[in-house]
Amino acid sequence: MHQKAPSRIASSIFKVYPKAMIKIASWNVNGIRACCKNGFINWFQASKFDIVALQEVRAEPDQIPTDLLSIADYHYSWFAAQKKGYSGVGILAKRAPLKVIQGINTAEFDSEGRVLTAEFEGLYMVSAYFPNSQGTGLRIDYKVRFCKAIHKWVQSLRDSGKPVVLSGDFNIAHKAIDLARPEENEETAGYLPQEREWMTDFVDAGWVDSFRYKHPDAVDRYSWWSMRTRARPRNIGWRIDYNTVHSKDQSKIAAADILSDVMGSDHCPVSLDLDVNI
Repeated sequence: MHQKAPSRIASSIFKVYPKAMIKIASWNVNGIRACCKNGFINWFQASKFDIVALQEVRAEPDQIPTDLLSIADYHYSWFAAQKKGYSGVGILAKRAPLKVIQGINTAEFDSEGRVLTAEFEGLYMVSAYFPNSQGTGLRIDYKVRFCKAIHKWVQSLRDSGKPVVLSGDFNIAHKAIDLARPEENEETAGYLPQEREWMTDFVDAGWVDSFRYKHPDAVDRYSWWSMRTRARPRNIGWRIDYNTVHSKDQSKIAAADILSDVMGSDHCPVSLDLDVNI
């Protein structure tokens, strides 16, 4: 029996449209003014990320270089620390957020300008600069309190139903694979047992390290290198910068990378491609 070919109208019903996709980057710029002098603006214009989360901005909003703010088609949000030239976070996005939230309603952390949240129609974007526990743990109690507070914050956002991306400098190398010399740094800030334990708890609670999810066995991939010891040319580094999502959204992770060839800071950007629409 001869079967008629489907009409053009009928076949158009089955057309496959591309998925929504956003490209996200997170970068501890170690001072936005210095980073802009060292190539940030050229990188930002060329890379064309949909959202860029920044940490350690170390500038008041009126101190952000005008060459950056004059770039068309981006919306800029900032949260500075009370202490001048310290900490600070930002979010740069092609689409205007529905809402921007400075801090997490906890004075001891919000005074240091550590968390900025931008709500979009299909996503919460959180830029976070985790404290450095300092030396052999001089500030470890503060660090652990912050870690628990930011976990509670992003979980509350995720419970609203929207995907959440928590991006930033966690100041934690989770496992031995995440730093070049783990044996030598057992008592070093960023690799202390309390910090690694919290990171394990965070992952066990359902939050996914997107880079390790896509590259489970990748070695010698780092996002920070000590400038004091000229560690970057030798790749003696730490992976302490992350883009994380909840396990409910891990299927949306299309790609994750560490952009170690991008200069301008002692950190490099880390990227995430996510199948969502903002």
